[in-house]
Amino acid sequence: MKKISLMFVSLLFVLNITEAKTIEVDYKVEFGIIGEIGVAHAKLTRHKRSYVIDIQLQSTGLAKTLSGNRRERHISKGHIEKGLMVSDLYQIIKSHGSKTSDRVYTIDHHKKKVTRVDEKYKNGKIYKKRTKVMDDYSKDDLLTLYFNLNSYIKDKNSSKDYRFHAVGAEIQDGFVDIHIPNSSELPEYKKMLGDDGSWYARAIVNQKIFSSDKGELMLSIGNDGITNKAVLKDLIFFGDIRAFRVK
Repeated sequence: MKKISLMFVSLLFVLNITEAKTIEVDYKVEFGIIGEIGVAHAKLTRHKRSYVIDIQLQSTGLAKTLSGNRRERHISKGHIEKGLMVSDLYQIIKSHGSKTSDRVYTIDHHKKKVTRVDEKYKNGKIYKKRTKVMDDYSKDDLLTLYFNLNSYIKDKNSSKDYRFHAVGAEIQDGFVDIHIPNSSELPEYKKMLGDDGSWYARAIVNQKIFSSDKGELMLSIGNDGITNKAVLKDLIFFGDIRAFRVK
């Protein structure tokens, strides 16, 4: 669970919503022959001037036992600017066993400054706190970036490489890379993800937790702008990890 959470939290949705709306989606996460190892529930509430994204992950089955009932919650809150979501706060809460960590990024757009506060708890009592001013600034966090992709990528059928900044991506040097496949690559995407996607993409997840120089996350996005299936390819010692939309 620890090795896959950021991947699925970051890339479950690619939406372009302009009116007040609430969307909820559920996913199941599977790993190799083990089967289901987790579930994710995501909710987007958008109003005329503000939004809240709330994504919760829960380990299940054997993974739940081995991880000490690992849970994660990722929350993004902010405002709407020219039709796009602009993050003012991004929070990550993780828990397993008796331990909980709470990380909050606060974004000051006037000063173009991002401040991160980390707190760690054991048995409900705080034992560590650290505040850091980040090197990079962005209007997007890892959640809003993917919700805004539909607006950022105008032509989804022409092969191209994109690079975006996102708060929360400091392990990736602050960048997220997206690749739109060309005609010769597309059959591989459809074989792995199914042929019912409206468009396809690959995200390069440059993080040590994936035990690979480049964790390649393959995506199939449906007609409604929501990811139908995601596959993280060829993790060393782990094989493929898959997420399916179930609701």
